Amino acid sequence: MLIDYEHNWSKLIDIAFPWGEGELLGRAPEQWQRYILKQIDDGFMTIEQAILLAVASGHDVGKSALVSWIILFGISTFEDTRGVVTANTATQLMTKTWPELSKWHNLFIAKHLFEVTATSIFSKQPGHEKTWRIDAIPWSVNNTEAFAGLHNLGKRVVILFDEASAILQQIWEVTEGATTDEDTEIIWAAFGNPTRNTGRFFDCFHKLKHRWKTRQIDSRTVKLSNKIKIKDWEEDYGKDSDFFKVRVLGEFPATGEKQFISTALVDAARGKHIPIDQYNFAPVILTCDPAWTGSDELVIYKRQGLACEMLMKLAKNDDDTMVAGFLAGFEDEHQADAVFIDLGYGTGIYSAGKLMGRNWTLVSFGAASNTPGYANKRAEMWGAMRDWLKEGGAIPDDPRLCEEIPGPEYQVKLNGDIVIESKDDMKERGMPSPNRADALALTFAFPVRKKIRNDPKRRMENSEPREGYKVYA
Repeated sequence: MLIDYEHNWSKLIDIAFPWGEGELLGRAPEQWQRYILKQIDDGFMTIEQAILLAVASGHDVGKSALVSWIILFGISTFEDTRGVVTANTATQLMTKTWPELSKWHNLFIAKHLFEVTATSIFSKQPGHEKTWRIDAIPWSVNNTEAFAGLHNLGKRVVILFDEASAILQQIWEVTEGATTDEDTEIIWAAFGNPTRNTGRFFDCFHKLKHRWKTRQIDSRTVKLSNKIKIKDWEEDYGKDSDFFKVRVLGEFPATGEKQFISTALVDAARGKHIPIDQYNFAPVILTCDPAWTGSDELVIYKRQGLACEMLMKLAKNDDDTMVAGFLAGFEDEHQADAVFIDLGYGTGIYSAGKLMGRNWTLVSFGAASNTPGYANKRAEMWGAMRDWLKEGGAIPDDPRLCEEIPGPEYQVKLNGDIVIESKDDMKERGMPSPNRADALALTFAFPVRKKIRNDPKRRMENSEPREGYKVYA
C-alpha cells in the first residue's frame, strides 16, 4: 500500500506509471487532470464533508484515464477502501470505463497488490477480498441497493459516475445517502459530456454549484484531442452551436439533445413584462391541471395573449366541489372566455362545475391531435406553447415553472409524429412532474374567441371551439 502518498495524489501521479516509456512514450498527465487530483488532495484536509467533484468536458480529453487513476489511487492508499463505479449505460461501463482501468492497472506501480476482474478490483491480501474493493455496477432505477449500501465508517468510500448526464436522479439521490458517514473519507466524482441542460449533473454546475467543485474542459486545450477533427466541426457547425459546445467546449447546450423546449427560450421569457395594451384585447383562458399523486400540485392557470399567470396551486385535493368553486370564482373575476380542465383527474371538477351552470371543457391529453406532425393532443399543446414562447410569450419568474417547461423530452415516431415524454416517464428519470407547465400548455387546447358580453347567445357561440376541433366531455 502506498501509504506515503495517502493524501498526495497530485504527486503520486508522477511515480505511479512509467511515463515516457513504452505505450506512454511522449505522454504525461494533462494539466486539468493534475488540477482535479490537487482538488482531491485539498479535500483531504478535512473529512467533515465529502469531496464532491464534477467535470464536464468535450471529447478526447483523458476523462477515462483520470477515472482509472482515481480508482487505483483510492484503493491503493487506504486499507479496506470500498467503492462503486457506474456509467450512463452498462455497455459504456463494461466496454469503455472498465477496460480503461485494466489498461492503467497493468501499468500501475502497485498492480501486484490488486486483482482486476471483469466487474471489480480488489485487494489480494488474504481476508480483505470483500472489504477492500471497488465494483463496477450498472445502475438500475429498480435496483438501487448497491448505491444505498456504500457505508464504510471510519475508512474511505470512492464513488465514480462516468457519462453522468444520463444517470437518473434516483441514483444520485440514493448515492447521496452514502455520503453521510462521520469520520470517513468520501470521494464522489462525476464525469461526462454535458449533453443535457436538465438533471442532476447539470445542477452540479448551477443550483448545486456551492456544494460541488466543478471544472469544464475545452478539448482544444489538451494534447490528446484531434485538432483537425475539431477544426472540421468548427467549420461545419460553428463555435456557437450546441454540437460544438457539448463535444468540444465542455459547455451545456442551449437545447438538450432530446429537449422539446430549450432552456434559452424559457430564460428569454422568464419575468418579461408585457404592456397591458398588448394583450388585453385577447380572450382570457383559464385551465385546471388536477394533481395526479400526493406529491403533485393542482394548478389553476390564466393566459391572455402573450401574458400568463398562475392563479392557484394546491396539494393533491380530492374535494372536487371546493376546487370547482375556486375555478368558478376565478372565471367570474377574470371574465374568462374559456375554461379547460385536464380530463385525467378533472371529471369530478367538471361535473361540479356543470351543477353550478358552468360551461367548461374537458381536454384529453391522449386524444388525437388536430395539428399534423403531433402524435396526440399533449404534443400539440406543448408545440403550440413552444411557438407562443418563440413569438414573445412571457412567463412569471417562477423557478419551478422555468424548470418544468424544458423538462420533458420528445421522440419522433416512425410516421414522423412528435410525442412528448409522459409525466410517469419523467418521474422515472428523476424529473419533477410538470403540473405548472401542463396547466399553461392547456391554455392552447383549442382556439378561443373573445365573448361579446352583452349578447348571451353570441357569447355562447364565441366561446365554442372552431369547426374541426373536438370537445372532450
